[in-house]
Amino acid sequence: REHITRLDRQIVLIDALQALNAGPGAMADLERAVTEILACFRPGRGNFLTDFFSRRIDRILVAATKADHLHHESHDRLQAIVRRLADRAVARANFTGADVDVVALAAVRATREGTVKQGRETLPVIIGIPLKGERINGEAFDGKTETAIFPGDLPEKIDAVFDVSGPDHRQGNDDPAIRFVRFRPPKLERTAEGVTLSLPHIRLDRALQFLIGDHLA
Repeated sequence: REHITRLDRQIVLIDALQALNAGPGAMADLERAVTEILACFRPGRGNFLTDFFSRRIDRILVAATKADHLHHESHDRLQAIVRRLADRAVARANFTGADVDVVALAAVRATREGTVKQGRETLPVIIGIPLKGERINGEAFDGKTETAIFPGDLPEKIDAVFDVSGPDHRQGNDDPAIRFVRFRPPKLERTAEGVTLSLPHIRLDRALQFLIGDHLA
């Protein structure tokens, strides 16, 4: 809490995919955790005098991590799920007076996108190297082989992922239609001149623009 009182901008990273894997109970736990984190902040816009004694949080970004573990077609739904979670947490923590935004991002992009044919259907997939021991439908990955994976579509009805009393509630997500695995990060590449290239990302620039863009203008 003492560390947080010195900040005026904050990013809260949420591994929503892991919670989605575990089911609605884990999503409810995640919402409670975010509420407790927000309760530590002092929201609102400060001035020179108030900032001299303690700062207030005037911008907070709630970021869903591992966006590279989903095809970009599902990013809007991931952001909608996290926005629902953030909005409810903000209301419960009485967190008003600050700008709150939501983004699906990946600080390091570990996959690329593609499509595969399955009968007459074309599926959007992500291509990467799953970590050793990750499993889908009983198949274990060796941590070395590049694989094309269709992780499934996130639900259109957001309430379903939070409903711990509904028929879809379970201790873990055993539905093979929706399963997210972890991937190895990409190798650092160099140019012919020996210059190390930066790692690919997803929306890290948007996150920085929201958090500190006004200070750089």
